[in-house]
Amino acid sequence: MIGKNLKKIRLVRGLSLSELAEKSSISKSYLSNIERNLNENPSIQVLERISKALHVDIQTLVDNKTSTNVEMDIEWMDFIEELRKFGNEKEKIQELRSIIEFIKWRKEVSSTDRDLD
Repeated sequence: MIGKNLKKIRLVRGLSLSELAEKSSISKSYLSNIERNLNENPSIQVLERISKALHVDIQTLVDNKTSTNVEMDIEWMDFIEELRKFGNEKEKIQELRSIIEFIKWRKEVSSTDRDLD
């Protein structure tokens, strides 16, 4: 599972194995082994370095979600990071939460409506 998530997130971020290896200070071959599930149990220190290089939390790497949910999680984390860059503090982001949840709900309803057609 970690390998699949790692590869998906790396590709969404537009990184090659070599680029991720450089950013995380982990060898390209070791990362490749994780992605191909030859090493299914990397240490927490390795996961921390990978997650930091990919700008995701460790939970996203190890979670048993579908790839669509992983992409969505990354998009939301990127959005929150952008809000922080523009000077929004945690309290302000929480105020925006209801708006964000409404948008997410509306997307889900639209998707369900299309499935019913």
